[in-house]
Amino acid sequence: GVLVDDLITKGVTEPYRMFTSRAEYRLQLREDNADTRLTEIGRKLGLVDDARWDVFCRKHDAVSRETGRLKSTWVRPKDLDDSESMRVLGTVLEHEYNLFDLLRRPNIDYATLTSMNSSAYASRDVSRETLGILLGPVLDQIEIDAKYDGYIQRQKDEVERAAHYENLRLPTDIDYLQIPALSIEVRQRLNAQRPDTLGQAGRISGVTPAAISLLLVYLKKHRLATPADAGEAGRAKAA
Repeated sequence: GVLVDDLITKGVTEPYRMFTSRAEYRLQLREDNADTRLTEIGRKLGLVDDARWDVFCRKHDAVSRETGRLKSTWVRPKDLDDSESMRVLGTVLEHEYNLFDLLRRPNIDYATLTSMNSSAYASRDVSRETLGILLGPVLDQIEIDAKYDGYIQRQKDEVERAAHYENLRLPTDIDYLQIPALSIEVRQRLNAQRPDTLGQAGRISGVTPAAISLLLVYLKKHRLATPADAGEAGRAKAA
């Protein structure tokens, strides 16, 4: 999907995000969540049959329900004796946590977590009997979501921030050749194209997301950033 976007917006000369490792938001382009990102789209396009759709829905529902249960189930220090806390957590529990927050810890897996207090925190809905062959994928997805939760949320914030500045107007008299943080190639391309907005600048072949971030820092530092609506209002007032 990222490569297709590059080919459409940048042409065939420089599809620099051909590999996932080159994509700026690669934490959201993982192999494990490909079904979550693409199955619904494929279904709408008629590419996903009923059997595959049923498997997807069952997995999605199971992950959603169990994640909700983990987030709403709390463990308090008084609920665990020290030996059980050391066995599962590797330390004595001093504050209350929900199960999802405990699962975020790198040394804890789902099976060990739900074995606490003789499996008192286990779920009847998440078992081989109820999920069959889906049990493994469901547990893997829950653990991955928990481990990467903080990083994924941070990247979502970055995506929203980038969208917020998409229509930021660039000064018409800005001299890109004098912005030292940018590479010579990027400076030359921006100077030649003279984009109107930050979004347009980002779609110029050879101008990377990192370069756009540096350009935004420069604009803010020199107080040159102008919201798109401010520019429209100024032109309307002049007319």
